[in-house]
Amino acid sequence: MPDDVRRLPEITKYMVAEIDGAIGWITFNKPERRNAVSTDMWEALPKILDDFEANPAVRVIVLKGAGDKAFVSGADISQFEQARNTPEQVAEYERFVESCSDRLRHVGKPTISMIRGWCVGGGVAITLNTDIRICSDDSRFAIPAAKLGLGYRVTGINKLVAIVGPAFAKEIFFTARAFSADEAERMGLVNRVVPAAELEDYVRQYCATIADNAPMTILAVKREVEEIIGKVPGHVDRDLCDTLVKACFASADYKEGRTAFMEKRKPAFQGR
Repeated sequence: MPDDVRRLPEITKYMVAEIDGAIGWITFNKPERRNAVSTDMWEALPKILDDFEANPAVRVIVLKGAGDKAFVSGADISQFEQARNTPEQVAEYERFVESCSDRLRHVGKPTISMIRGWCVGGGVAITLNTDIRICSDDSRFAIPAAKLGLGYRVTGINKLVAIVGPAFAKEIFFTARAFSADEAERMGLVNRVVPAAELEDYVRQYCATIADNAPMTILAVKREVEEIIGKVPGHVDRDLCDTLVKACFASADYKEGRTAFMEKRKPAFQGR
């Protein structure tokens, strides 16, 4: 690990959290099981996000899988008999995962899924809770629920429909087949497809571009998009949106942006 990378205290060995400059890295670290997510990994995720959100040095959060075989291959099936055996256990597990997913979706900083290899089931669900998805050209995506007899909660399906639309969402679920990176891009499931050898460098450059911009503006847009796609039409919290926009105009960053423009220099935003 480079000297300038700080690793957060370990919560579970299967989740690695590191800060490298403006990037907070979260690694699903179970390559022997293609990074299948277990309960302890879900429990660690909100705690890591809390740390990154509280750290002003972190401007972008990137999620990735250990190794080059998979981002996340789904839930750890070895736990199903214990954690998802009865209807009551299934309901409790789904509430727990939804709570952790909500924390990821609503964290107050931009999030990127850096996808390499397989992204399956719960792995796709995790990426849907991030703001941007960038994958390697050898990535593969699938939601095999129909091959396992699993039911998907409406909240999860709603996220997929919001991103790829109803027709592609049905195709993904009905066929339960694997989709290539190019197919995923055409559906809108991912933002960018990059050659595998260039993936991390591309994501780092992408993060640098985001980190140079005004954090308060980014947060305002993130929250407004959440309101637009997450609410019934006509029920957007306009007071919240207006408050976020007014905070941008009242910020030192807005003054810095104007001044930097007039002085023909790069702005130095502080998030306040």
